[in-house]
Parts: sequence; C-alpha cells; structure tokens
Amino acid sequence: MLNKPECKVEFDMEGKVCGVTSEGETAKCKKVVCDPSYLANKVRKIGKVARAIAIMSHPIPNANDSHSIQIILPQKQLGRKSDMYVFCCSYTHNVAPKGKFIAFVSAEAETDNPQSELKPGIDLLGPVDELFFDMYDRYEPVNEPSLDNCFVSSSYDATTHFETTVTDVLNMYTLITGKTVDLSVDLSAASAAEDY
Repeated sequence: MLNKPECKVEFDMEGKVCGVTSEGETAKCKKVVCDPSYLANKVRKIGKVARAIAIMSHPIPNANDSHSIQIILPQKQLGRKSDMYVFCCSYTHNVAPKGKFIAFVSAEAETDNPQSELKPGIDLLGPVDELFFDMYDRYEPVNEPSLDNCFVSSSYDATTHFETTVTDVLNMYTLITGKTVDLSVDLSAASAAEDY
C-alpha cells in the first residue's frame, strides 16, 4: 500500500487490524506497520520540530572543508530546553549536484518562529543559496500492539544522527517478531546460514 492515496486501516469485530483500503482496493493483512499519520487515533502529540534546509555552494565554514559534518549545539550554550542539531552533506554523497551542499538545522520547537529559533545553527552555515523552513508535530503511539496488531513508529525528532529512529525501529522489530537484533552479528552471514 506504499504511495497510495488516503489509506484507511480496517479492523475486524475484535478490534484487530485486518486490512488497508485505498482507491477501492483492500489489501488484507494480520499486522500493520506505519507512521503516526495513518492512525491518528492511536497516537498522541509529544512536541514539535523546527527544521531549516539550506542549499549551499560551499561546505560549512571553519570545519576543514568537510563534505560531511554533524554539529550539536548544547542547550545550555543556547539558553534552550533542548539541543540544536546541524548536519551537512554534499555532492560527494550523491545527494546534490556537483559543487552543492545540503545542510539541515533542527531543534525541538520552543516557539512558533522557526526562523529566529534556528538562527544560532543557521549562522554557522555561512552564505546560503536557498533556505527553507518547516515545523511539524511529533507523535508517539499510545495503542497496545498485542491487542490491535498495529505497530506505529514515533515521528522523527530533531536529531540528525538518527539514533532515536534506529532505536525506534529496533524496538518495533522486537515487538513484531519477538526477537531482538544482535548488532554484533554479521546479519548477512546469519541470514545466509538460515536459508540452508
């Protein structure tokens, strides 16, 4: 049901998921794995993220001309309740045309003005070609997956290193399969061994 408009999650008489409907077609299933936008009645708002995306023609100044950099601005240094994150990558990562750099500045929103709120991180970028701002609500699941077979992820937070996202995915994997992932094991070798 990827890339389908207006997906509706269907439930049976016991309240367990039984399918997803879009464009008059229903795909039957025993479990649904989704982000909060699919099941608004099974999540709660936990915050808001302010994000700026910058397109630049240079790396972040004073960072050894690095084509990839992560900067965390501590909350105390900024007089905030949470840290601010700056991430930059470039054409060398095949994410932009040759000579271009993409930077992200993000933080948990503490006001309704992302332009001023993200200024300390944006000021580190130097001149930018284009700058875009966005704010979005963050949600976390409140349902009990063992009762409805709905496995809902949390929304992306302000971090740019994806640690919280990876943790969320690993926790969901354990909820769905009952197994834990041992990241010290070469998964490709273990998977190949299971095929025999």
